[in-house]
Amino acid sequence: MRAVCWLGALGLLAGCATTPVGLPPVAVTATGETRPVGTANADAADDPAIWRNAADPSASLIVATDKRAGLYVYGLDGAVRSFIDAGEVNNVDLRQLADGRVVVVASDRNDRTQAALQVYQLDTRDGTLALLGRTPGGAGEGYGLCLGLTHGELRAYSVLKEGHIHEYRLALEGEPVATPERTFTVPTQAEGCVVDDRHGALFVAEEDAGIWRFVPGTSTGELVAAVDNRQLVADVEGLALAPSGETAGYLIASSQGDNAYAVFSLPEMTPVGRFHIAAGTLGATEETDGIDLVTGSFGADYPQGLFVAQDGQNQPAAQNFKLVSWEAIRAALGL
Repeated sequence: MRAVCWLGALGLLAGCATTPVGLPPVAVTATGETRPVGTANADAADDPAIWRNAADPSASLIVATDKRAGLYVYGLDGAVRSFIDAGEVNNVDLRQLADGRVVVVASDRNDRTQAALQVYQLDTRDGTLALLGRTPGGAGEGYGLCLGLTHGELRAYSVLKEGHIHEYRLALEGEPVATPERTFTVPTQAEGCVVDDRHGALFVAEEDAGIWRFVPGTSTGELVAAVDNRQLVADVEGLALAPSGETAGYLIASSQGDNAYAVFSLPEMTPVGRFHIAAGTLGATEETDGIDLVTGSFGADYPQGLFVAQDGQNQPAAQNFKLVSWEAIRAALGL
């Protein structure tokens, strides 16, 4: 436990509070960063989604939210390729379909009583987003959002702030149509989620409790990694996957309470280590909300994959997103 104490007016010890701290993380540093979001002096940047250009990895793109203003598209150099005024969009995810289209979906919380999904197509050549339409996301405040593409079917998972998760099958012939399928619930506030496309398992971060897994065919979940102040320190925020083979790989979670990231091996969800992004040529990350990870080459700086994390403290500039080599993370953890 990390002790935080303060002194009274007479220089006497007036009280001592403790802040949980997990197991010591190994350090990595960021290789790149995005330009800050446009909303200054506020908690604004939130969640990234990575599109990998397999033909030209250096031309890959990052879509990310300013949750008070809209959606950015960045290049790997961190420069802004485009911005679209989408209002209050919290989380974002994307998938490339079999026909080559790249679909981007963002959680719309402009109406706190009725969540919605904003559906876009990403023009991968010029880095712009075109709105295809909006679909319902459930009754309540929209918060988390993730996509799954399993057996050719695209699904969106709308995570409402109070802990309800709505699964929709998305049809994109003409205007987007969202067909409700399952509804899940976790006991308290949730946000981050990620889908393992290999078999359709959904992972959801319940901020104060840990990580739930929901498998296809059931609406009952299993708490597979609890907040224990060792691997995970609340809040548990963004989730990301590095799949390998049919069932192996890693799940990464933002342990926001101590500015670290916990790594678990799949499918057992066995803890294998923790890391943090320390200050180097670029700044450190703190209070990370959303993360994303895509494996494969992104060029010389990211030969095995790219990890992107929201940086909640980027003073004196507004919040932004840091880019880290997955190869460097694996080496630091001995994976």
